[in-house]
Amino acid sequence: MENHKLVYPEHLNHYGYLFGGILLKWVDEVSYIAASLDYPGCNFVTIGMDKVEFQKSVKEGSILKFKTCKKEEGRTSVQYTVDVYKEHIKTGTEGIIFSTNITFVCIDESGRKKSILK
Repeated sequence: MENHKLVYPEHLNHYGYLFGGILLKWVDEVSYIAASLDYPGCNFVTIGMDKVEFQKSVKEGSILKFKTCKKEEGRTSVQYTVDVYKEHIKTGTEGIIFSTNITFVCIDESGRKKSILK
């Protein structure tokens, strides 16, 4: 699954670069959408990201591409790999700026783990 985000001034820190926390929020959001579409009816919560290492800085006006792919499936959880690329409008090239694995667990109305398998 692919998604895109445009970096606006409200996403920047006082140095003029994208806040890391904003990027993490977007990674969580796009991967949650992928999980929800892959497993209709499941209520997912994020339980972890395996690595948080920002490889490149991002300025205002940048277009980010998020590629989300299912990596592993368990009985109650699912893990996705999310790669984030900065797309260069003038050249049409892209470069990776962030990559992580994010894991979700399916829960019932009481907050207990629930099977994702039908």
